[in-house]
Amino acid sequence: MAACLTKLSIPYAIVEREDCSASLWRNRAYGDRLKLHLAKEFCELPHMSYPTDAPTYIPKDQFVKYLDDYIERFNIKSCSYDEGRNYWFSVARDMTTPMVVRYTVRFLVVASGGSYSGKNNVLVVGCGNSGMEIAYDLASHGCQYTSIVVRSPMHVVTKEIIRLGMTLVQHVPVNVVDDFLVRLSNFVFGDLSGYVIVRPKLGPLLLKAKTGRSAVIDVGTVALIKNGTIKVLGNISKIKGNTVEFEDRKESAFDAIVFATGYKSTANTWLKNGESMLNNDGLPKKEFPNHWKGANGLYCAGLAKRGSAGIAMDAKNIAK
Repeated sequence: MAACLTKLSIPYAIVEREDCSASLWRNRAYGDRLKLHLAKEFCELPHMSYPTDAPTYIPKDQFVKYLDDYIERFNIKSCSYDEGRNYWFSVARDMTTPMVVRYTVRFLVVASGGSYSGKNNVLVVGCGNSGMEIAYDLASHGCQYTSIVVRSPMHVVTKEIIRLGMTLVQHVPVNVVDDFLVRLSNFVFGDLSGYVIVRPKLGPLLLKAKTGRSAVIDVGTVALIKNGTIKVLGNISKIKGNTVEFEDRKESAFDAIVFATGYKSTANTWLKNGESMLNNDGLPKKEFPNHWKGANGLYCAGLAKRGSAGIAMDAKNIAK
């Protein structure tokens, strides 16, 4: 957003609650295995491409480096601590004038959890991209028993399949592309219904467009499910302490339960008088592609559930 406004010489100010940029990627993303699911051409921020020698699927450290380079290029400043004055401060420079504004606060609260010590028997609830990757990492890094709850139908694809689909859909009708992607996925993974994994009625791209639900991009989890390393369980009826009762009345105890059941926007909880733009769930009232338009100079970016490409699209539209 800032880059788009800078290109159009529109003054702006950014308010960021963390004490650094990309805090989740920088401080809480784990492991060298973590990469962007989508090919780099679908994950670029406005007005700056990835280096030509960057890999197709950007690793975590290179993604953070890309964000740092982006911040430097557009002169976006983070906050620092002034030991002499005992204050945190952030500097913002107006890109069209020599004016520099300093924001100063007495207290900065950083709330972060402790390190995970490891458990022997872990249940992951939710089978989206996060849940499937968490289960994979648990099973691959010493967890003795890993189980996952599959709560709803889902598409499972490879990163190569989804990249091909996102390229083809720019030239071919989405229903044709979806049918092709499903056939490819069936060829790669076979019939997964025996593992309680069934496909939705809508194809992967149309499902994403209509509901915001993404296909699961497999990183190796399916192979671990097939060989029994990861156990797939049915829907949960109730949880009491560390004991889980499933809909088939069976009970199991777990050392830890990880909920990877999705997330929601909280914009409507702090944005006052935003009823003209947001629903009660914090998502835009208007349909894509006009979802970003509000009233009285209010706009939203990145709330359309369309990933980095959607964020870039929103930023460009708002800046215009």
